[in-house]
Amino acid sequence: MSAVRPSGPFREGDRVQLTGPKGRLHTVTLRPDGELHTHHGVLRHSDLIGQPDGSVVTNSSGHDYLALRPLLRDFAMSMPRGAAIVYPKDAAQIVMQADIFPGATVVEAGVGSGALSLALLRAVGSDGRLVSFERREDFAEVAKANVETFFGGAPDTWEVVVGDLAEQLPERFEAGSVDRVVLDMLAPWDCMDAVADALTPGGVVICYIATATQLSRVAEYLRGTGLFTEPEASETMVRGWHVEGLAVRPDHRMVAHTGFLLTARRLAPGAIPPEVRRRASKSSFSDADVELWTPGAVGDREITDKNLRKRVREAQKAAEGARRAAASREGDQPSQ
Repeated sequence: MSAVRPSGPFREGDRVQLTGPKGRLHTVTLRPDGELHTHHGVLRHSDLIGQPDGSVVTNSSGHDYLALRPLLRDFAMSMPRGAAIVYPKDAAQIVMQADIFPGATVVEAGVGSGALSLALLRAVGSDGRLVSFERREDFAEVAKANVETFFGGAPDTWEVVVGDLAEQLPERFEAGSVDRVVLDMLAPWDCMDAVADALTPGGVVICYIATATQLSRVAEYLRGTGLFTEPEASETMVRGWHVEGLAVRPDHRMVAHTGFLLTARRLAPGAIPPEVRRRASKSSFSDADVELWTPGAVGDREITDKNLRKRVREAQKAAEGARRAAASREGDQPSQ
């Protein structure tokens, strides 16, 4: 299905972001009999249904709440998660640095919880194609439900493949037929040969990488293939500012390091790039080097199976509500 335009009056199944007293946020999925209970009182969903986006409604205790449809960044930060998400600041950089354009054929691995998939689907448009590979079926289920919740159904331009990218990519794409490849995985070097075969000359591969050791290994592997341009590495930090009258200062907290981005472009067959002179440095790695910087070794928390099953149910419930809302919109549209 095509994406639902996020505008018009609130309807059953819509996700709504409520800003209440002291700026606290609540995200709800509207139901005719639904209620938001807080220590400030009760807000009935029925008071929101039919109201325009950007309305202010009052709860049972007289407290006002601003109601808005979540922006993509808001939705990504509040949706159920199976795996850690790619933050909006990094997703925006990926779309720009990889030059994801309308009509592009894009491959993504892994899909995680679907946050990056949402940004990529927006960027490729109705004429593009996104194929997302994920090894874990439970993560894929969370991602599919989150994407369907946001768009009101499964986009026609999206396909999710459960399996290993290195094995599945050659079976699904002819050599040189993919415009962009986005990799968010522990060991991107394991599938780089398959990526090189699938990419069109001039195509872009961009890797989202958690640690410095992984960053170095991917860069050296890309150089060693002789199939890509010199890789470029970066990270993005966002610092908010408090602006109130003459009280202008940086926020006390900021979204600093979340991951590295490494970008390179596919060379034409047989092309030999100009030699880049660089200082001598250690360029070899052992498995022990990489193991020191895996998410488990650096203390990243892993979600339990019980918690993950709960996230899957939450995401699928939200997706079902979004599908009902989309069906309601289609039923209200006048026939052509």
